[in-house]
Amino acid sequence: MDSKEFGSLRQRLQKTQKQMGQLLGTSLKAVQSFEQGWRKVPGHIERQALFLISNQGGGTRKSRPCWYIRGCSPESREACPAWEFNLGHLCWFVNGTICHGKTQGSWPQKMKICRSCEVFSQVVNPGNWKEEGRLRIAREGKEGKGKNG
Repeated sequence: MDSKEFGSLRQRLQKTQKQMGQLLGTSLKAVQSFEQGWRKVPGHIERQALFLISNQGGGTRKSRPCWYIRGCSPESREACPAWEFNLGHLCWFVNGTICHGKTQGSWPQKMKICRSCEVFSQVVNPGNWKEEGRLRIAREGKEGKGKNG
C-alpha cells in the first residue's frame, strides 16, 4: 500500500489522522509519515486498514463467498482456511488460503494476487481510493480546509 492509497483510505473512512492512529494502534506521527511517504506502510497496518474499510457499511456481509466467485473445486474448498472458517468474504484477509490452485504465502505475495481479484474488489474496491482522495483533496482545497482533518 503506498502513501496515496493509505491517505485515500483514511479519508474514505472519514477519520482524522489522529483518529486513524487510534484505530490502528499507532501514533499520529506514524500516520502522518505513512501519508507523506516517509515510512512504508507495514503489512499489519495495511491489513487492519483494509479490514476496516471492507466492513464499512456492512460491505463484507453483502458479498458472495470466494469459492462461488472463483469456482473452487470441492477439494480446494475443503483444504482452504477461508472455507474452514466460513470466511469467503474475507479470504483476502486470511493467510494460507488456496487460490489459483496453490496455498498463498506471505502478506505481500498474497496481496499482489488479491488486488486483482473480484472478491477483494467487491468488498474493498481499491480502484476508487486514489480517485476519491484526489477529488476530496481538490474539494477541500477549494473550501479552504486543511489536509490533516
